[in-house]
Formats: sequence, structure tokens, C-alpha cells
Amino acid sequence: MTQNSHIFLSLGSNVGNREEYVQKAILSIGKLGNILHISSLWETLPWGEKDQDRFLNLVLEMETSHAPQQFLQEILTIEKKLGRKRTKKWGPREIDIDILFWNNEIIATKDLSIPHPFAHMRAFVVAPLLEICPKYNFPNGVSAKKYWNNLSDEEKKSVEKYAALK
Repeated sequence: MTQNSHIFLSLGSNVGNREEYVQKAILSIGKLGNILHISSLWETLPWGEKDQDRFLNLVLEMETSHAPQQFLQEILTIEKKLGRKRTKKWGPREIDIDILFWNNEIIATKDLSIPHPFAHMRAFVVAPLLEICPKYNFPNGVSAKKYWNNLSDEEKKSVEKYAALK
């Protein structure tokens, strides 16, 4: 029997019906394991490429029996089925699904970096993560709360709670 991995994902959308894209992604992700917690939706300013519409983001905690590479392929398939086209780095997207954490592991391959290399710098990751897991520590031992406190006031103001999922 395969042991389940405990993982966190970040989901975001800033094209079309953002809530619908996120909801559809959650339904598909649910087929890959057991969803434990889902944060509220947070509306956020874009990160990286600033000249685009606001995002809806959330963090999801789950267990899965998939291996990391296999799981990555599954979420890339979900993104593609929901209309994601990778045309511009950090550009607009129907759906974005990032693997933030995988157990307490550090994974570095050609196409997979866990923990997500920018997770600690993104208020749209740290705020919803703190909502569902306030005592979470990154694999390096630093608490999510400390990372939140280290964010600039500008970055903290770039996110606000939008709505609980229906």
C-alpha cells in the first residue's frame, strides 16, 4: 500500500469567471486525493507581471498517493483542460495550480521545485496558508507567520479576503 503524501497547493485565476475556474480545478484536484482544507478566496494584485487583472487565489491542503512528478503531470493536464495557455511568464491565466509543499521535503528537478521558490515572498500564498494552517512551518523551519511579518506593507496590502467558497 502506498503511503499518502501531505501537500499544499496554490490556485489562482484572473481570466473570465475566476471563481468558476477555481471551483472546477478543485473538483478535478479532488480526484487526485483527499482534500483536507481549502482557504477562502483572496483577491490579489498580480505578482511579477503587474499589467493585468486581479487574481482570485486560495491555498488547498490535501493528501495524495501520487508521486510528485506524476502529480505535477496531473495538475498540468487539469490546467490545460480548463484552457490554460502558457504564453507569457506570470501573465494572465484561466487557472494556475502550483505545488507549494510536499510533506516536509525539498525536491529539485528540471521541472519541479518544492517548496515553491517564491511561496515565502507572495502574500497571496502566505495569507491563505495562515488561514488554514496558522502554525505552519516551511521545510526550512521558518514559520509562515514569520514570512508574513517579513513581507512589505505594499505586498500585504495586495491581498484581501474575497469570499468563502460556496
